[in-house]
Amino acid sequence: MKFGIVIFPGSNCDHDIIHVLRNVMHQETIELWHKNPLPKDFTLDDWIILPGGFSYGDYLRAGAIARFSPVMHDVVDFARNGGHVWGICNGFQILCESGLLPGALVRNQNQQFICKNITLKVANDNTSITRGIPKNKILTIPIAHAEGRYIADKKMIDQLLANQQVLFQYCDKNGAINQEANPNGSMHNIAGICNDSRNVFGMMPHPERAAEEALGNSDGRLLLESLLQNALV
Repeated sequence: MKFGIVIFPGSNCDHDIIHVLRNVMHQETIELWHKNPLPKDFTLDDWIILPGGFSYGDYLRAGAIARFSPVMHDVVDFARNGGHVWGICNGFQILCESGLLPGALVRNQNQQFICKNITLKVANDNTSITRGIPKNKILTIPIAHAEGRYIADKKMIDQLLANQQVLFQYCDKNGAINQEANPNGSMHNIAGICNDSRNVFGMMPHPERAAEEALGNSDGRLLLESLLQNALV
C-alpha cells in the first residue's frame, strides 16, 4: 500500500501530510502533480489524499476550479471503482465539488477565517480512519478555514445520519454537541463525512497538524494509525 498526495496550485498542507506519512508513519508516499494522470502502478489497495490549502486561490468558491484539474478525472474514476480517497480541509471541499461526497462547504457563519484547536467527537467507529478509535472519543485537532460550514438539504442530512456517514461532529470538551461548540455553523455540527460505500472521506479539521508530540498534540495520529490498521478491511 502506498499514498498519493495530490498537489494543486495553492496547496499549502501537502508537505505536512507528506512529512507525517513518510517520516512519522513510515509509509511509501508519492507526490502527484495535478496536471498529471495517476501513475499506472496505482491499485485499489493504495490511497489518494487531497490536502488542505487554497487550490487556485479559492477563486469562485473553494475547490470549484480544482475539481476540473486533469488528475481529478482519474481520482473520480479511482473512487468510483472502490479506491480510497481522503480529503482534508480544501480536499474535503474538492470532493464535494467533484460529487464524490454530498453537500457543500460554504463561508463560515461569522464570515471570518478561523484557525484554532477545536474538539470533535468520533460519531462513527466503522470506517478505515475511525475503526481504531472508540466511538464518542473526543479529539483535539486544529481547523484553519474560511469556508468550512457544511450544508446539505434536509433529505441528505437525514440520509447521512441514518446511514452513519457522519464521521465527526464538533463538540465541547465534555462531548456535548451544541451551537457553542460549533466553530463555523455547520449543520448538525458536522466536521467530517464519508460516502455510502465508505471509501471516500472528507473532514475539515487537520489531523496531520496534530500527529506528533513535538507539536503538543498527537490526537490526529489516531486517525492515521486506524487507517493503517484497517485500510484493507
